Amino acid sequence: MNAVSQVFAMLAAAIHLVVWPLESYLYGHPRVRYLLTGSTADAPEVRLWRFNVGFYNLFLALGLVTGLVLLHTGHSGAGRPVILYIAAFMVAGGATLFVSEPKLWRGALGQAVPAAAVLLAELL
Repeated sequence: MNAVSQVFAMLAAAIHLVVWPLESYLYGHPRVRYLLTGSTADAPEVRLWRFNVGFYNLFLALGLVTGLVLLHTGHSGAGRPVILYIAAFMVAGGATLFVSEPKLWRGALGQAVPAAAVLLAELL
């Protein structure tokens, strides 16, 4: 895997690691809600959903980290497909977020663009 794709995989993992506590633990703060949704309004009825989505982001990030570790410990045959699959998953998730709620375009870009760069760097 080339260096550019690996750097973007690390960036995608970092973004998802940052979003994890924001969604799972810090969503009660109006500034966090505004950052993630563009609104300070709370929706306590979706607390469990937010908590779950935050951990979803953690697991995606850990998958990329695992793929990178495999890649650098002599297991590129396993690491590369893991990274590519998770990157494709993130692109699809970002596209789904944008299509389902266009006003969340910033979050969709944050989720999809670094992962798309991983895939593009591998194609070129």
